[in-house]
Amino acid sequence: MKFKGNDEKLLPARIIAVALVLCLSLSVAANAALGDTVLKEGSSGQEVKSLQKKLSQLGYSVGAIDGKFGSATEQALKRFQKNRGIKTDGIFGDETAKELNRVSGESKNAGGKAVGYKSSDLNLLARAVYSEARGEPYIGQVAVAAVIMNRMQSSLFPKSIPDIIYQPGAFSAVADGQINLPADEQATKACKEAINGYDPTHGALYYFNPDKTSNKFIWSRPQIMKLGDHIFTR
Repeated sequence: MKFKGNDEKLLPARIIAVALVLCLSLSVAANAALGDTVLKEGSSGQEVKSLQKKLSQLGYSVGAIDGKFGSATEQALKRFQKNRGIKTDGIFGDETAKELNRVSGESKNAGGKAVGYKSSDLNLLARAVYSEARGEPYIGQVAVAAVIMNRMQSSLFPKSIPDIIYQPGAFSAVADGQINLPADEQATKACKEAINGYDPTHGALYYFNPDKTSNKFIWSRPQIMKLGDHIFTR
C-alpha cells in the first residue's frame, strides 16, 4: 500500500495508537478479577476456570476444570450458595463472589486486626490452628479457630484462649507437641477473622476427623457441617 503526503506522516502515530489500544485491552483482561463479570451456565473463559478451581479447592466437585460453565459447575455453585445461606440460583454474581472470596481468604477485609486480644493470644491461637488444620481449606481453618472462640462463650469451657487450648485432652496438637510449630500467614489471617466474629460453623464447640477417630463421645455430638476433612459439632 502506498501513502502520500500527510498520510505518510500520520502512519507512525496510527501504528502507535493501535498498539496502545491493544496493550490496554490485554492489560484489562489480565487484571480482570473473579467477580467482575456475572457468570452462569453457558459462560466460558479464564474467569470460569478460576471459579471452577476455587470451588474444587473448597470441596465442591465441578468435573473438568476446563473454563466451560456447564451443568456440573452450576450444581457445584448451587451447593456452595446453599451452604453459605445465599440465593441458590447457580449464577455467579456479586453476592456469591464476595462470599467465595471471603471463605477462600481473598476478601479485601479478610483478617484485619485481632480486636481486643493480646498478640500472644493471637500467636497461640494461630499455632493451634496451624498444627490442627494445616492443609485444610481457608474456611476450614477459620472454623477451627471459631470453635475455640465459641468455647470461650460456653459455660462448659475455660474463659481464655490459653486455658482452652491447654485444657488436658482438648487438642491432639498439644499432646503430640505440634502446638509449638510456628504458624503461617494463612492460619494467622484465619484466626483474626474468627476473633473478629466470623463463625462459618454457626456455633460449633467440637470438631473431628472422621477418618482418624472412633471416640464415642465426639461421634455422639449433633453434627452441624463438614468443612474439609473435619466434621463440626455442637
